[in-house]
Amino acid sequence: MNLHWFDWLILFGILGGITLMALRTRRYTRSVADFLSGNRCAGRYLLTMAEGAVAVGAMGIVARFEQYYQAGFPVAWWLTMLMPVGLVLSLSGWVVYRFRETRALTMAQFFEMRYSRRFRVFAGMLAFFSGIINYGIFPAVTARFVIYFFGFPVMTTELLGMELDLTMAAVMLVLLSIALLCTLAGGHVAVMVTDFLQASVFHVVFISVSLFILFTFGWGHIVEVLKQAPEGNSMLNPFKQANIPQFNAGFFLMQTFIAIYGFRVWQGDQGYRSAARTPHEARMAGVLGQWRLQITWLMYMTGAVGAYVLLNSPHTQPAAESVRAALEGIPHEQVRVQMTVPLSLAEILPVGLFGLMSTVIIAAAVSTDNTYLHSWGSIFIQDVVLPLRKERLSPEQHILWLRRAVIGVAVFAFVFSTVFPLREYIVMFTTITGAIYIGGAGSVIIGGLYWKNGTTAGAWTAMSVGSFLAVSGIVLNNILWPRLPDMIAARPQWTWLQSLPSEFPLHGVQISFYSALIAMSSYVLVSLLTCRRQRVDMDRILHRGEFSVAGEHKDYGVSSFWRRLGVGREFTRGDKIIYLLRIGWTLFFVISFAVGTVYNLFRDVSEDAWARWWLFYLVIMIAMAVSTTVWFIIGGSMDLKVLFRTLSELKRDEEDDGFVPSKEEESV
Repeated sequence: MNLHWFDWLILFGILGGITLMALRTRRYTRSVADFLSGNRCAGRYLLTMAEGAVAVGAMGIVARFEQYYQAGFPVAWWLTMLMPVGLVLSLSGWVVYRFRETRALTMAQFFEMRYSRRFRVFAGMLAFFSGIINYGIFPAVTARFVIYFFGFPVMTTELLGMELDLTMAAVMLVLLSIALLCTLAGGHVAVMVTDFLQASVFHVVFISVSLFILFTFGWGHIVEVLKQAPEGNSMLNPFKQANIPQFNAGFFLMQTFIAIYGFRVWQGDQGYRSAARTPHEARMAGVLGQWRLQITWLMYMTGAVGAYVLLNSPHTQPAAESVRAALEGIPHEQVRVQMTVPLSLAEILPVGLFGLMSTVIIAAAVSTDNTYLHSWGSIFIQDVVLPLRKERLSPEQHILWLRRAVIGVAVFAFVFSTVFPLREYIVMFTTITGAIYIGGAGSVIIGGLYWKNGTTAGAWTAMSVGSFLAVSGIVLNNILWPRLPDMIAARPQWTWLQSLPSEFPLHGVQISFYSALIAMSSYVLVSLLTCRRQRVDMDRILHRGEFSVAGEHKDYGVSSFWRRLGVGREFTRGDKIIYLLRIGWTLFFVISFAVGTVYNLFRDVSEDAWARWWLFYLVIMIAMAVSTTVWFIIGGSMDLKVLFRTLSELKRDEEDDGFVPSKEEESV
């Protein structure tokens, strides 16, 4: 057992406080809209912090640690290429702004408003099936992380010919129970509040852990160890990594297209999509979220580098041997790789800080669980069950059905994680299950929000074609093609089989790119052929013009100079400052990347020079992390007060429940 009694005290104290806060939110959940999206009362700081907690996740921590442990600081260099894409998407309010204007409580509700009720049910079923299977492995992966990081003894038994991990089952039961308690207590109000509190803890702990690692090992010693990395696998110089993927122009263009096409398509945190007070608040939350994201990346980087130094420094061999012994006790190779950094951190962190990091792990698991439980349970009721009913449910019955669906998702995830024999195919599994929905949904969302000529026939075609191609490509690349040698040996008379290349001709990024491109093309082509038979009133769907909702938009007036920069009439003076800071921050790193890349193409830059750059990078990142943490926590606390006050005084609309009346019903 790795936890000291003081660590346990910290863990139970923080989690207990967060749980009590979740129970308090029950009084504010009085309608279906409250349960589904906090009745659209969330401010920008509350949104960006709460959504950030979901994005962390225990499984995400494991994956990012593994990435930085293998490649070191250069990972951050190559990620800079995607910063302009994030800047444009966030500043423009791509998808999030217009979707919030629809006032739909789920994405599939928008599909019914834009296309048809049958398509809503079809898309809802795809989203639910894709999501619940995708989420099915999360509790198991998280539980393994907790078991090895905390040092729990592993106990197994055999049931019906299967080996069951009793320790894993117990940890999953505890974590899912906490998440269920939070979700059932107040729906999305409780989810947002607890995720915000957990995100506040994350930020403080991430900064503390980063500073502790840097000061414990010392920058000079860290650089000395990193410089000893094998030839062609530099932990400092991005241009001396033989194993780094080739980031050519074609790869970057495909990644850019996929980032735009798939932006906000996945529905694992769907409640946040409609929770903002206004469309403008939704856009500003995305702008602020780019800074919040970099705080988590700071901890991933320093944590992984600290683990690398511990395991490779001649001055820390006793501690390194302890970590290696613990890793050797893990029976599965892939799990050993994933646990390298967490077990190293367990050796590095002192009492107190270890307790805080343990709290982060549990809180990250709970924040992901409660959001996913809420999302998939809500989607099942809202977009599969209710559209098939002829009559509305009463608010009390509706919320009861939603709560039962949340419990059903938790039970499924527990059983699935217990019996599914997951080993080394985590990424492949999540990619395949996610592609069931994502493959075609991007074109349907973008076309529906931005093109008035998009039709229901186009939506059906794009969703079907895109999903089929994405899943087929991934299955071919990851499951069938590796078995090709055995198939050729078994069927030597099949000449067409003999002529196939030894490796599948497309990698994962290309599969996603071509599937999305074909889906989008089919959407456009079929819509152009059928648009004369379908007229869409975009003002009605987006609540503009005569259909506008009071208080949704404000006009502060802007000059032509600001309009040229992309600033709209809803921007206050403070919003403009945030806008310029965001642009300046991104431009600094993009220009540094461009200059550094060109310079390295013609000069051999030393490891010491790169070490100086990474020290400078860490200093400004830590300064940014500290300042934005204080800023966001204060802003989020103020948003919480507004949320509670608004929900206390708000007059509920019982018909705001996600039901879309037919044209005949509207005319009555």
